[in-house]
Amino acid sequence: MKLFFTYILVGFLWLLHWLPLPFLRGLGWLLGRLLYAAGRERRKVALINLRLCFPEKSEVERENLARRHFIAFSRAVLDRTLGWWASKERLERIIRIQGVEHLNDPDGRPIIMLSPHFVGLDAGATRISMFVRGCSVYSNQKNPVFNKLLYDGRIRFTEAVLLSRQDGMRKIIKAMKDGYKFYYLPDMDFGPKESIFVPFFGVPAATIPGVSRLARLTGAKVVACITRQVADGYEVEVMPAWDNFPGDSIEEDTAFVNRFIESQVLRMPEQYFWLHKRFKTRPPGEQRFYK
Repeated sequence: MKLFFTYILVGFLWLLHWLPLPFLRGLGWLLGRLLYAAGRERRKVALINLRLCFPEKSEVERENLARRHFIAFSRAVLDRTLGWWASKERLERIIRIQGVEHLNDPDGRPIIMLSPHFVGLDAGATRISMFVRGCSVYSNQKNPVFNKLLYDGRIRFTEAVLLSRQDGMRKIIKAMKDGYKFYYLPDMDFGPKESIFVPFFGVPAATIPGVSRLARLTGAKVVACITRQVADGYEVEVMPAWDNFPGDSIEEDTAFVNRFIESQVLRMPEQYFWLHKRFKTRPPGEQRFYK
């Protein structure tokens, strides 16, 4: 019975991809308002994150920012139906990209495509996959139907290597050496194991130093790929490779990554993924924020 309802839901999502984008965005606005009102736990997480990162803002300002985030997040969720089923031509119109030339290195060096957790990261990955062979890390879903839907959606337009977190760094390094560009989402709290504490908006945050380690092990360039949700779709900005990276130490590199992400969050704060418990892991002796 559960599988039956899953297929009904997938059928409904398939119908959504036929809608004009303004209508789909209107549904996303409604869904976002409903989720903000009903999602007490995630609303609380978002507000705690915003209080930690923007203490200078008033409570009213942070609540308004959280509402806008729920709307942007919900719109991105519904827009995934386009990535799964819309034609390539339609996606090229909706998801514009600049800086594609930075995705290739004349010397053949591996490339890390650094993509922080903004709501448009899936749209960006879909558009970038039209230009390069990529590899990335994903989380297996418990529901096999949705797991296949997500997997197939990520390999629609190119040959790709998708690895689970349990596969470890060796398979990522092998894929990079085989010519796959690594689409890397570096800014989540995965617990104390292998993490180091570096500031994120002035708050110590458990951060995996994978960008620095991979750059050191493979000689890869780091190219930031930032996707912005706009009224008529998405804009993907592929930036020039970072100079002098990696630097003197893994700790300094990781702090640099977080400072870069901060700079991008300030450009579009409502689009950063505030629903994640970014500060869940605390240094020894520090209080927990999410009670």
